[in-house]
Amino acid sequence: MRPTGNRDELCYPFIFETSALCDFEVVTDELCGLVGAAMAALDDGSADDIRNDLAALQPMVFHVNGSIRGRLAVSDADLAWLQSRLNHYRASLGGRVQGFVLPRGAAPVPQLHLARSAAKKAIRWMVRVEQEGKTVPDILPRFCNMMCNFFFVLTLVLNARRGVDEVPFVSRSYG
Repeated sequence: MRPTGNRDELCYPFIFETSALCDFEVVTDELCGLVGAAMAALDDGSADDIRNDLAALQPMVFHVNGSIRGRLAVSDADLAWLQSRLNHYRASLGGRVQGFVLPRGAAPVPQLHLARSAAKKAIRWMVRVEQEGKTVPDILPRFCNMMCNFFFVLTLVLNARRGVDEVPFVSRSYG
């Protein structure tokens, strides 16, 4: 497959590449959209703190997106900010949940669970990118791992604020 030269028939300049890098960029694009969807579900003013943090995080997702093919655009300060926000929300839970839960709750909880999953996909694609011989800056998988945990904690916080009890998942596969 090749571009035809008609820009309207090309959604992304690298879409026909066979590299894992393109797949990484596509999944981080999806992740950015999921963050936006979660923000839209918070427009009622019920969780302005979370909405503001997601608004700050969303452009960072696109910075992650371009940081392998282009210049590294995620900094230690970005990672420290995310760590501080994760710590803040985790502390607000007071140990409410200790373990994995079934992904349930009203919007934007499902969108945040999907964002969590997309962040994992981004990490897996970075593994493949590196396997193909392209250098992946260490901060990128660290940032994506932390985003994954951040999204999970936000689901717990939102459910707690709404009085929704989490349903623990107890695996029959692992003891």
